Amino acid sequence: MIFVFGSNKSGIHGAGSAKFAHQKLNAKWGIGEGMTGKCYALPTKGKNISFIPLRTVAQAIERFLQTARYSDKEFKVTQVGCGLSGFTKEQIAPYFREAPDNCFFDEAWREILGDDMNYWGTF
Repeated sequence: MIFVFGSNKSGIHGAGSAKFAHQKLNAKWGIGEGMTGKCYALPTKGKNISFIPLRTVAQAIERFLQTARYSDKEFKVTQVGCGLSGFTKEQIAPYFREAPDNCFFDEAWREILGDDMNYWGTF
């Protein structure tokens, strides 16, 4: 399964799920978006770990969804954007409503995405 984590556009994977992705799943330092190691970096912060607007994150989510739609891999999507980036699950999760069946989400998003999606873990 490909681990989808919130990144920053500089690819500085120094905290949270990004740090885990770098240390355990070979996410490459300096790659802030796209496939890297056994992961997909989804930018929720800008260069130098600066704030980016929700609409910019939404565009990155759409790019990820396009990748997932044309992949034979499965994707474990973390609560991207809901930690250090400062967005809420209510702001971020709806952008994943059209995700393909090969995407699996944190249980914490079930209340927003509904029972028809695939989930992993508990919250």
